[in-house]
Amino acid sequence: MRKLAAALLAILTAALVHTVAKPALSAAAAPVRIMPLGDSITAGTGCWRAYLWNRLQTTGYTNIDFVGGVSDGGGCNPGFTYDHDHEGHGGFSATGIADNNQLPPWLAAANADVVVVHLGTNDMWGGHIPLQNKLNAFTKLVGQMRADNANMKIIVAQIIPMAASACATCPADVVAFNNAIPGWAAGLTTAQSPIVVADLWTGFNTATDTGDGVHPNDAGYRKMANSWYPVLSRVLDGGVPPTPTPSVSPTPSVSPTPSVSPTPSPTGGGGRCTATYRVTSQWTGGFQGEVAVTNTATTAASAWTASFSFANGQRISQSWNATVAQSGASVTARNVNWNGGLSPGASATFGFIASWNGTNTAPTPTCATT
Repeated sequence: MRKLAAALLAILTAALVHTVAKPALSAAAAPVRIMPLGDSITAGTGCWRAYLWNRLQTTGYTNIDFVGGVSDGGGCNPGFTYDHDHEGHGGFSATGIADNNQLPPWLAAANADVVVVHLGTNDMWGGHIPLQNKLNAFTKLVGQMRADNANMKIIVAQIIPMAASACATCPADVVAFNNAIPGWAAGLTTAQSPIVVADLWTGFNTATDTGDGVHPNDAGYRKMANSWYPVLSRVLDGGVPPTPTPSVSPTPSVSPTPSVSPTPSPTGGGGRCTATYRVTSQWTGGFQGEVAVTNTATTAASAWTASFSFANGQRISQSWNATVAQSGASVTARNVNWNGGLSPGASATFGFIASWNGTNTAPTPTCATT
């Protein structure tokens, strides 16, 4: 009997020791804090945030927290619960937020890990803010995000289109802005703090997806959420999605005319570079073109210029990824600060929007590198 009691005591003691020695479960990882940043398209009812939240939740991305100092109070009413927090401010522009240093306190309060940005619509009104000023504002905002969090993941939208009925100059200005965003992002992205571009333009129709040519209706908000989702989910998975190609059609209804240049026209550059010119889309009275400069030397270039002359009175009104000047028929483009360096075989591309009337003969560009 004593032997049985001793054996039972030994078993109980071993079980107790095993229980005490079992390691405690580690605490759950903190939720990823995502700050939607924008204007009235993000604020207001902001239903794209609700639809995006719901899709993330239902596909397994449950450990997330939308953050920001604004709450829409459930104005969307999508039929399900969602996180209402965001940093959308109706009427705000990217240039205004940057000029007035409004972002740093928002970031400090939000403590975000990821910022999802749909900004720029209010910078388009009236056509008086140059494209480079808009890009400079975005650059400043990125610097402020990284000052707040050196590991910030940044997703920037090629914004939804604007209808000409709302603003005559806005459709072309949105095209120019959207085409500039991929190159701008590529120049600033880092492994520690990547900038990822989300294409919210493609497939969005102002006639059917907005109520006023600017602000989305329910169909438009659903399209926005569907465009955000694959990019944000990839970032949450720890990957960086591929950047969209910088070629946006001016409007959904535009169709090219037969006079569009079908192939690029390469030219020499003294053995150090070549330049090609092509029209990427054309519509009545206007067209979109691009020029690519390729370093053909065996050594790296630190700067480049490209020049060409129009034969039919074409006039450039917008440009991106270069500093472009036109005097009469002559056009000269110089690299901007982030795309001047070209290793052997590397290329830089700049684009523009211009007017034409009747004939749009493709010029022959030349280039030079230093």
